[in-house]
Amino acid sequence: MRGLLPCLLGALVGITVAVPAGARTANIPAGHAASVDPRIGSGGDGHTFPGATVPFGMIQLSPDTAMPDVKHAYKWAAGYQYADTSIMGFSHTHFSGSGHSDLGDVLVMPIAGDVKLEPGDPGKPGSGYRSRFSHDSEVVQAGYYAVTLSDYGVRAELTAGRRIGWHRYTFPAGKPAHVLLDLRPSIYDYAGKVAWASLRVHEDGTVTGCRTTRGWAPGRELCFAMRFSQSMTSRELLNREADIAYKGFKGPGNQAEDSDAQNGRALVGVFDFGKLKRPLEVKVAISPVNEANAIANLDQDGSGWDFDARRAEAKAAWDRALAVIDIDAPTTTRTLFYTALYHAMLSPTLSMDVNGDYRGPDHAVHRAKDFEFYSTWSLWDVYRAQQPLMVLLNPGRSTDFIRSLIAAQQASPFGILPVWAYQGLETWCMIGYHAVPVIADAYIKGVRGFDADAAMRAMVASATYAPYGDLADYMKLGYVPIDKEPEGASKTLEYAYDDWSLAQMAKAMGKHDVAATFVKRATNWRNAWDPQTGFMRARLSDGKFREPFNPEAAGYGSDYTEGNAWQYSWYVPQDVAGLIRAMGGDAKFIAKLDALFDAKVDASHFKNVEDITGLIGWYAHGNEPSHHIAYLYDYAGAPWKTQERLKQIMDTQYAARPDGMAGNDDLGQMSAWYVFSALGFYPVTPASDEYAIGRPFVAKAAIHLGNARTFTVSASPLDDAHPYVGAVTLNGKPLERTYLHHTEILAGGELHFSMQAEPNRDWGKSDVTRPAAMSRYGQ
Repeated sequence: MRGLLPCLLGALVGITVAVPAGARTANIPAGHAASVDPRIGSGGDGHTFPGATVPFGMIQLSPDTAMPDVKHAYKWAAGYQYADTSIMGFSHTHFSGSGHSDLGDVLVMPIAGDVKLEPGDPGKPGSGYRSRFSHDSEVVQAGYYAVTLSDYGVRAELTAGRRIGWHRYTFPAGKPAHVLLDLRPSIYDYAGKVAWASLRVHEDGTVTGCRTTRGWAPGRELCFAMRFSQSMTSRELLNREADIAYKGFKGPGNQAEDSDAQNGRALVGVFDFGKLKRPLEVKVAISPVNEANAIANLDQDGSGWDFDARRAEAKAAWDRALAVIDIDAPTTTRTLFYTALYHAMLSPTLSMDVNGDYRGPDHAVHRAKDFEFYSTWSLWDVYRAQQPLMVLLNPGRSTDFIRSLIAAQQASPFGILPVWAYQGLETWCMIGYHAVPVIADAYIKGVRGFDADAAMRAMVASATYAPYGDLADYMKLGYVPIDKEPEGASKTLEYAYDDWSLAQMAKAMGKHDVAATFVKRATNWRNAWDPQTGFMRARLSDGKFREPFNPEAAGYGSDYTEGNAWQYSWYVPQDVAGLIRAMGGDAKFIAKLDALFDAKVDASHFKNVEDITGLIGWYAHGNEPSHHIAYLYDYAGAPWKTQERLKQIMDTQYAARPDGMAGNDDLGQMSAWYVFSALGFYPVTPASDEYAIGRPFVAKAAIHLGNARTFTVSASPLDDAHPYVGAVTLNGKPLERTYLHHTEILAGGELHFSMQAEPNRDWGKSDVTRPAAMSRYGQ
């Protein structure tokens, strides 16, 4: 998901500071984590955060450079933009690569000297508590972030556990040390979205609080517990509500400061520690439920005071997670590959306390007894490759993911699976019911450990909930009429694919009546096909296509979701063979694909559609509807053209620098595309057991599977002079087809690519060698 509208509607200046000797090079981690650069995506439109977290962790402790109002928040959806020159603090929750903003909870800022209570203007140094910084002082590693706050001379270091954020602040000698806690900021809208907050200091010095926000998921409540490694010398808690009156709230105004407790909408705490002789450590736990659970999380997961040990644990967690794949590749490719794998392992996030409590979409508290509850589901994005990647690499984790989806459905007031949810709550962002293919893909590929019957009930309930996205008309007419519902063409196409995936799982479970119903619905894509124009289009309730028609038009209210006809007319992953026939056969299909990629398109064409980026012709790699398209040449007997397009995409859309992503990472989807494509295959049709073969971009990759087997991909010679696949062998035997079965990967063995300078136009040309999905599965 990218832009705000569809979801709302459905360099250092003036001051330098000495950096501790070796700060940029000391303690560089060994292992796979050493190849991760979390700065990739933190500039441009990548929307990733550079801070500390662990795989799928509840905490994302990261610097925030800005928290603008929602109208200007797009580029700061992760709270940080690499081009910024000041930091307003370090908060504990962030999305990775989303196109919408929220979170930024429990913002902490260390201050040396005088304390200001407002963040100030980044263009006016000294106007508030924010501080300038230099990228030269940053250390950004998997599980660790450090920076020097230039205006204070404070060295800030961050690391994280699953539920705990760990801070270490080294203050300059001779200056009073303070920690400011600001409960007003939200990445969605600074100060204006806090409905209520509480803050108090307990007798033992533990600081706790909660706040309820009116952001993307209205009514979201988050609580926290915080402890310091040294005793406070004094403190003050303030409610500055008069300062947010301009947001439309007419409150009682600023209330008197208090040293023990405050309630209100604009709470700030300042904790004083005098002149310190050693670094100050801070640990923070969060809870979606209450303060008591936050304290319990802190007690269980955050014992002791040993920042370096916690940093080592975070690094070890990443080394273990990333070691699932070993690759042989040049340094830059290693950085891109392991950073992509890292980003693909950030979401969904743990959203459950140590006692099993979690918040559901009904806003009630539920308890998971024998599984871990995860949320942060950008399902329109991650069903395509990020979740299939987890099924391949970590099927045990996928079991908990699916159980979490089922639990959310069971707690939903509407009885349907999540659409775009975080911290248990629903936002209704984007289209489709894409939790369905997430579950079906896992089941088809052998993931078990969840109640399949409950899953099927949840899937059918989601696919038949008439009020959602005009499913009522879809079920009645076989398409979503554009005069009843915006983006009708996209919705028709995506519903039809989701229906197909549901049918695959139903068939595998022996539920043939359910399968028959949804196999029929899966053919509804044909109702969006217009043979006269050769594009997918939206129809009116009377069956006519909407006029006038411009295949280049994009934007909210058009026939399409974050795309145009050129981008969406390829979205029939369940029946590519049928789409080829509709377009007039292989030659015409290939010619139209070539026209897509080779078109002369000025990026300014989409200047008002912030989501459509990474253009190669009309192909837009920066947004998900295009992600499968390069592989479609395989289905028309021209895999050499897939190989050409993949190299074109890899060379232009990914780079090992902060602005090295063509578009939002979208909770790991852009990154998962890179991982799969670098390995040489891609799940064009999740919920089939097929992967379309492309070409590898690493000389060797060993995938260490959960069943103790290893599947190795190798390629030689692998260089720019040999971009084409000459031949492929699987376990030493020639592989004439251009697809792999999931079971073949699970069996272990070796897939070898012999690369060559010129295309092999015969390999994969015949019908029987092509990926087939719908036609092969008997529909």
